Amino acid sequence: MVCSLAALISRTPEVVDAARADDLLAQLLSDERQPQEACDLLTGAGAPRDLVRAVLSASPYLAGLAIQDPRRLADTLLAAPATRLDDLETRLAAAVGAATTLAEVMKALRLFKADAALFLALADIGGYFPDADVTQSIARTADIAVAQSVRFLFRQAQQRGDWLDTDTDAETRSGYTVIAMGKHGAGELNYSSDIDLIVFFDPARARVSDRLDVQTFMVRLTRDLVRLMQERTEHGYVFRTDLRLRPDAGATPAAISRDAALHYYESFGQNWERAALIKARAVAGDVDTGRDVLRELEPFIWRKYLDFAAIADIHAMKRQIHAVKGFGEIAVAGHNIKLGRGGIREIEFFVQTQQLIAGGRQRDLRISATLPALRQLAERGWIEPAVRDDLTRCYIALRTIEHRLQMLDDEQTQTLPEAPAGLYRLARFAGFETVDAFAVHLSATLSTVQTHYTRLFEASPALTTGGSNMVFAGEADDPATVKTLGERGFSEPSAVIALVRGWHHGRYPAIRSARARELLTEVQPLLVDALARTSDPDAAIMAFDRFLSELPSGVQLFSLLKQKPALLDMIAAIMGTAPRLARVLGKRRRVLDAVLDPGFFGTLASRDTLQSIVMQELAAVPSFHEALDLARAVGHEQAFLIGVRVLTGTIGAERAGGAYALLADHLLDALFHRVERELAAQHGSVAGGGAVVIAMGKLGGREMTAASDLDLIVVYDFDPAVALSSGPRPLAPVQYYTRFTQRLIAAFSAATAEGALYEIDMRLRPSGQKGPVATQFSSFVDYQAREAWTWEHMALTRARVVAGPSDLADRVRRAVHATLTLPRDRARIAADVRDMRGRIWAEKGTDDIWDLKQTRGGLVDLEFVTQHLQLVHAAAHSDILDQNTAAALAKLGDKGLIPRLAADELLAAAKLLHNLTQVLRLCLDDTFAPAKAPDGLKALLAQAGDVPDFATLDAHLRDTLATVAAHFDALVV
Repeated sequence: MVCSLAALISRTPEVVDAARADDLLAQLLSDERQPQEACDLLTGAGAPRDLVRAVLSASPYLAGLAIQDPRRLADTLLAAPATRLDDLETRLAAAVGAATTLAEVMKALRLFKADAALFLALADIGGYFPDADVTQSIARTADIAVAQSVRFLFRQAQQRGDWLDTDTDAETRSGYTVIAMGKHGAGELNYSSDIDLIVFFDPARARVSDRLDVQTFMVRLTRDLVRLMQERTEHGYVFRTDLRLRPDAGATPAAISRDAALHYYESFGQNWERAALIKARAVAGDVDTGRDVLRELEPFIWRKYLDFAAIADIHAMKRQIHAVKGFGEIAVAGHNIKLGRGGIREIEFFVQTQQLIAGGRQRDLRISATLPALRQLAERGWIEPAVRDDLTRCYIALRTIEHRLQMLDDEQTQTLPEAPAGLYRLARFAGFETVDAFAVHLSATLSTVQTHYTRLFEASPALTTGGSNMVFAGEADDPATVKTLGERGFSEPSAVIALVRGWHHGRYPAIRSARARELLTEVQPLLVDALARTSDPDAAIMAFDRFLSELPSGVQLFSLLKQKPALLDMIAAIMGTAPRLARVLGKRRRVLDAVLDPGFFGTLASRDTLQSIVMQELAAVPSFHEALDLARAVGHEQAFLIGVRVLTGTIGAERAGGAYALLADHLLDALFHRVERELAAQHGSVAGGGAVVIAMGKLGGREMTAASDLDLIVVYDFDPAVALSSGPRPLAPVQYYTRFTQRLIAAFSAATAEGALYEIDMRLRPSGQKGPVATQFSSFVDYQAREAWTWEHMALTRARVVAGPSDLADRVRRAVHATLTLPRDRARIAADVRDMRGRIWAEKGTDDIWDLKQTRGGLVDLEFVTQHLQLVHAAAHSDILDQNTAAALAKLGDKGLIPRLAADELLAAAKLLHNLTQVLRLCLDDTFAPAKAPDGLKALLAQAGDVPDFATLDAHLRDTLATVAAHFDALVV
């Protein structure tokens, strides 16, 4: 005789609310659809009535299932529990087989789930299931629902002509396989669990119509599967379904080809994914293909050597408990019995970590379910039998409480109620007479688990900073880390977590090696913490992400950050304040090497040191083209170091202009000689000839910025008696120096593998853009004396010879000096200067005060004032001449050629405008818009302006511009 569930009930929980229980029981009994046999059970004294009353009083969800369909409760109590799921599966298969629409299948699935849910709950609470066997039955329910759904979807595809295999079980050899993960895969589902699935497919086995793309078909089918499972209808839902455990879930489709999956795991798989795959099980579709894939993944999951390195990553996943309320200590009210201290996850990780360590060598440890794995670990000697017994008892106790908690309202929660009434309801439903008794039992359980877990991981390094959580491993967002990131200033913590998780999935070349990801794991909490300390954390981490995407290799960077944590603040400052520098850092691999230099954070390199660096580097390569690449590498590296020193406050912005110019001087000199030798190898030399390079503009004035081009003039001279150069392919002198100049320009501006070094501007040469690129000395002198306009003489105040033979260089300097010290008509010069300023204003003038060059009172006005005064006073006071604007102004003031107040105010303006320009050119490629600018950049500008904040700087700049404009009007007369 088959025994019914009613006859096998061996325990009943305490009734929470007797009045509620009696009211609901009366409602059930009054329903005319209730079978008499069930009424007899529910009215007589005994275990069935006691069980139902307790359930009705505590669980609104289970009460609802019973009341919705009185036959459901009757069938559950009267059926044989050993075959109940078999019967429900048969009924579901028939309903799905007869269904023609998704809606019909949805209804059948949801009624199946409701019937199974009531049966599983009553069988569990009533003591039918021994130990944790209820979890296997819940998992089987999910298996049945998923398998029947997949079968229906393939039948639909056959009917549409999308799938060409017409057999009724076509899905079983389709190459489409559904892998259950987590508790589902291990047969350990909790009562209201969602299910974690991964879908793989083998294109070689697919029988998709020629008009369809295999990938598209598989993805669409998977989306329909998820819809069948979790879409809520009037009949509820089946299982919430999560596909996020698939490889690189943020960047991959819902269904992944077999080869793509294998490639991902072999190349980018994480330790947490290894742990997750321990529980993987093929449950639906082409199960044989799924098993084959899992067999192919065994080398990834199970390493041949003892893998103690896995401990850090697995423990990192667990440390998502530390900073959330109730997670940090043993508690009862509000405690999370899954993620909290001493919870279920600690037992699971205790087991999985040791399986990962030893499972590669000991195949009998490759067990997906927790309790059997505990038994085998003890059998193998990895844990003591007493530990096995403790953790087995605790696991069963915690899973039982978890089921009771979820049965109350069908919520996927492991957090115990905080309110006394809620805690009382749970305690009674879990079989305890009082909350105190429940608390004693639970606290002892949690403490036991925590003791064993802590002993396993006690040597693991902290992955937190400042007592705050920074954990990014795992398949879901860690609540503690979400909270911490929000508190640190990130506006979208989940986006930050997804970003960091994406790094670990190897989306960028820099982090595709296992070593790079291991190092990243170690430094990422400190890195994110440093980015959070910038004034705009969101912009900083996005900039770092762009930087990482352009970096060819991450091992060097992460190793460096691990060894020198102080560099984290430098990296963060760059990312948060200077997107231009961040791009340089990403594209120029060599600049990372530069920060290894012990003197990196020291003073700027001296003239001799910098010259030695440039000359030694270029001398090391014989090839001209290699020299060009190396010059660019050295130039970018040294310019980067200057910029970082400005950014980090090692040097003030006012020193940067001279530093950038000194670097350009040395590069010009070095490449000048390389071009000269290269040309001589082909065309010989011009007897008695030579050429010099004159620096103009910001280079001439030693006021360069990170973004400056080079304004140059090339002047040459030769013996008139020489008709040709001396080489195997002789050239006429004019042609020779023209070619020399063209090659020199190309040496700087041509894009090689290392990019361009500087853009070259030759427009200040005599005759401008239409004239020859190089000018003979006599023509240069004659032009300056007879044809040059006032603005050209103004530009000449910044002329500085930077390369070439000393005799010709001296002659050029004397010629420039002679030109600048000619007597001049002050009124005429003033008129020319005002006319020129008016023309520029008409073309480029702006009211934007942050266009520091063109705005009224900006750099153009400041430079024009200075150059005007030098031109009109140099005949009588030649010692006032200086290529640098601030130096010239100081000399004019010292000579009393302008009022002391005007000199002081103009000097202060020069310092402010140049400092601000340095910062803006260092940090930005485009225009500065205060409303959109990062707070860090505004703070840096305020620091450069020597004021407390940006608002003060804005007002100070306006006053300064007005002062310069007033002095322009007063002095250019």
